[in-house]
Amino acid sequence: MPVVTSSIEIKGALEDVYSLAKKVESFPEFMPDVKSVRIVESSEDGCRTVSEWVGIVKEFKTTIKWVEEDIWNDADHSCRFSLVKGDYGKYGGVWKFTDIGGATRWDSEIDSEYDIPLIGPLIKGIIANKMRENVENMLAALKRKIEGEG
Repeated sequence: MPVVTSSIEIKGALEDVYSLAKKVESFPEFMPDVKSVRIVESSEDGCRTVSEWVGIVKEFKTTIKWVEEDIWNDADHSCRFSLVKGDYGKYGGVWKFTDIGGATRWDSEIDSEYDIPLIGPLIKGIIANKMRENVENMLAALKRKIEGEG
């Protein structure tokens, strides 16, 4: 599956946007495609977390589950994440947050592979499009949350 990249500008201070993004366990409160996120491990400084995710795939009337490790870099406002285990064959990426003068740009890059035996290219294309849609929905939901619209 190709790498999915997406960016969004959020009218909010860099520290506010970054702080909300670090609170992944709150995502189900304002993101309908995320059923649950549970922190299962965290470093004392909060820069390393391991979280258990359950996502909803409405089109297939199913859920997708995975555990990921997040490494947060407070100095450069970024997060590198990688799959620990779960339904994905491969999952990882980076979030980067940049102050753009009165707003924050959030760049997301995710490399994932969801292998289902015996599925054809059409279904793989649908899954790739769903991943892109989910990333864009996540960024938009966090934008609404920061900008006070959701």
